Amino acid sequence: MKHAAKPFRFGVQEHAASSGKAWRDRSRLVESLGYQLLYLPDHFGEQLGPIAALMTAADATTTLRVGSLVFDNDYRHPVVLAKEVATMDLLSDGRFDLGLGAGWLAQDYEQSGMPYDSPGVRIERMEEGLKIIKGLLAGGSFSFTGKHYRIAELEGYPLPVQKPHPPILIGGGGRRMLTLAAREADIVNVNFDLREGRVSRRVAQSGFAAATVEKLGWVKEAAGDRFEHIELGAWVFMANVTEGREAIAAAIATGFGAEASDVLDMPHFLIGTVDELVDDLRARRERFGFSFVVVPGESAEAFAPVVERLSGT
Repeated sequence: MKHAAKPFRFGVQEHAASSGKAWRDRSRLVESLGYQLLYLPDHFGEQLGPIAALMTAADATTTLRVGSLVFDNDYRHPVVLAKEVATMDLLSDGRFDLGLGAGWLAQDYEQSGMPYDSPGVRIERMEEGLKIIKGLLAGGSFSFTGKHYRIAELEGYPLPVQKPHPPILIGGGGRRMLTLAAREADIVNVNFDLREGRVSRRVAQSGFAAATVEKLGWVKEAAGDRFEHIELGAWVFMANVTEGREAIAAAIATGFGAEASDVLDMPHFLIGTVDELVDDLRARRERFGFSFVVVPGESAEAFAPVVERLSGT
């Protein structure tokens, strides 16, 4: 089954702002540049708290969708997160996307004193959390008994505007996480394999094109008939609009123990002129099915001409 090509959608992942006005202005700029989405990650370092910041961004804009890329299931009990998600979807008039993950960054856990369980345990807990969130967002009395959570006849309130729930985004770079994403998510974001809990050469090499093909095979196998309906993307580590793509790719490749051509083939890097990036994204959609593109905030203005050329096509 070949993945049906979908129109391009573009978003920006931001992190921080110096003031409320600066954050609202930034949100409006992202919207005015033609992006459809504004996302925030969920870490304890130098970034805004995602719930308050995303709601502020929604209030400051009219069409821009906001969302988490991604909430760490371990940081909030799923009952608490379900209420926050439903509230944000209601108050944004249905413009919220729910990105959920199992957590990966060891430093967050070490600095906060939270137990950093094995990847399998964290994924198992996140899978239960997602079932609870979906159950509470669906309405009616909900009960659940699992290994990690127990919910007794709880009725979710408020209910989200989007039915049966906001779009769910799950990213992953390992087979188990991508299998879960294939079965449960509306948007699957292919990532590096982050099981080490930190950035390393091995993590970087897990993003090569050949590895990406293998990951998409896992998604296709697990998704079955729903595969053609899933929106596919790859987490973009760098988006650099430049005339000197070969030199930049060569410099990055040195750190990977790879060739410049390997870097330029990786879907996690966007390096080149506007024309080159347009061609690359079209080629990647043909090869991988990727139409969902979220670029780092520092690249938003320079990358906007690519968005203008490809958005919705």
